[in-house]
Amino acid sequence: MNIVLLGYPGSGKGTQAELLAKKYGFMHISTGDLIRQEIAQGTALGVKIKDLISRGNLASDEDTVRLLINAINDRDDGIIFDGFPRTTAQAQTLDKYLARHGKKVDDIVLLSMREEVVLKRITSRRVCSVPSCGAVYNATSPDFKEICAKCGGTLVTRPDDSLESAKHRFEVFKKETQPLINYYQKSAGFKKVDGNGAPAEVFAGVARALGLKK
Repeated sequence: MNIVLLGYPGSGKGTQAELLAKKYGFMHISTGDLIRQEIAQGTALGVKIKDLISRGNLASDEDTVRLLINAINDRDDGIIFDGFPRTTAQAQTLDKYLARHGKKVDDIVLLSMREEVVLKRITSRRVCSVPSCGAVYNATSPDFKEICAKCGGTLVTRPDDSLESAKHRFEVFKKETQPLINYYQKSAGFKKVDGNGAPAEVFAGVARALGLKK
């Protein structure tokens, strides 16, 4: 089973993908993580993408596809695609890649959320500053501390999590990704799940929509 998770930036796709991977053994591919790794390594591609992201824009289709296919290697089944595809062109590229291996996207899950809820999540997000860790926290949590519980690193706000950048990312999402949602809605595997609740509640809804055992 190959699954695509869709939703606004900050809608919880990464959290849900991690939960699915942990419980059901899927391979979790996050283009956001791949891009951050590239930036942390200081490659030419990483420098290019960092400049785009700092201005609230997104990596190009060509660069994103290159990173993704390299990460998948020979595995073409049991994958959760988190943050990819982002455009209809990327979806068509993914369809062609999987078809060459006799596979396809089986299910598409859209995490439906109110914009104000997502904006609050994004601007409250803090990440570990240690590149090899990158753990994510929410500053509104009652037990929130400025130190990473996993490695002891300092928690910081990413440039693309500022309110101004977040609003710009929303506009980019509407422009580039809404046509992708329209594209996937034609598929029998398209599901819409309420993403406004707590992670555990959303996870139960996602698993139920996918027909996965509890």
